[in-house]
Amino acid sequence: MAVTVTVPPVDSTVAAIRTFGALCRAGYRRHATYRQATVAGLVTNTVFGFLKCYVLLAVAESAAGLAAGYDARQLVTYVWVGQGMFALLGLWGWTELADRIRSGDVVSDLLRPVPPVVSYLATDLGRAGYALLTRFLPPLLAAPLFFDVYLPHRWWTGPLFAVSALVAIVIGFSCRYLVNAAAYWLYDVRGPMILWLVVSSALAGLAFPLRFLPEPLMLAVWVATPLAGLFQTPLDVVVERDPPAVQFGLVAGQLAWAVVMLLVCAVVQRRAERRLVVQGG
Repeated sequence: MAVTVTVPPVDSTVAAIRTFGALCRAGYRRHATYRQATVAGLVTNTVFGFLKCYVLLAVAESAAGLAAGYDARQLVTYVWVGQGMFALLGLWGWTELADRIRSGDVVSDLLRPVPPVVSYLATDLGRAGYALLTRFLPPLLAAPLFFDVYLPHRWWTGPLFAVSALVAIVIGFSCRYLVNAAAYWLYDVRGPMILWLVVSSALAGLAFPLRFLPEPLMLAVWVATPLAGLFQTPLDVVVERDPPAVQFGLVAGQLAWAVVMLLVCAVVQRRAERRLVVQGG
C-alpha cells in the first residue's frame, strides 16, 4: 500500500513562522504598555517572596535543616525562582477569551486565518517574554543580597530549566484557555475560574513543594494531572532536587503533558465552533 505524505510548501511554512513571531511581538508590546502594573506586580512578588522564604526556612530549621529532601539553600532558591515563575505563567486574571465569547466578538477570531488556540498562545508567549525581563529576573537578582541561595552545580541544569520553564508556560496557557473556553457552554465562568484559582494555588507547587504532601497524594497530582508541570518540575530542576536521570525524566513527562493539553484545547475549540454553528452563531 502506497502512503502519500503531503509536505507543506516552504513559503507557507515561512509565512506561518513569521505570523507566529508577529503575534508574539504584539503580545510583548501590548503588555509593555502597562508599566505601573508591572512595577506593582514586581513589588508584590518580592514581598511575598520574603514571607514565603522565612516560612519555609522555619520549616527546614524545625526539621533539622532538611525538609522533604530540600536543604535551606535549596528552599530559598525554590521560593525566589517560584516567585519569578509566577509572573512568567500569569495563571490568574486572564479572561479575554471568556469576555469575547460572551460579547460575541469571538466570531471575528474564528474568521482569521490563524486558529484561536495558536494566536492566543503566540500572544501569551510574547507576554511571558516581557515578564521574563521585568518580573522574573529582578527577584532572582535581589535574592542573593538577603539570603544564601543555591546555585546549580550541573552544567545542563540551566538549559534544562529554560526548556522546562517554556513548557510550563505552554501548560499554564492551555489550562487558562480551557477555563475561559467554558464560556462557550456556561455564560458565567466565575465558578470554573475560582476552582482553577484554588487548585492551581494548592497543587501546582507554588505555595509549597508538592513533596511536602503524603506520597500517594503527591504521586497522584504529579502523574494524573498537569499541575506539577507548572511550578514543581521547573523548580525541582533548578534546585537539582533529584539525580540527573530523574531531572530529564520529569521534563519529559512535562513535555508530554504540554502536548496533551494543547490537543485538548484544539478539540474543545473544534467542539465549540460546531456548537456556535448549530446555534446559528
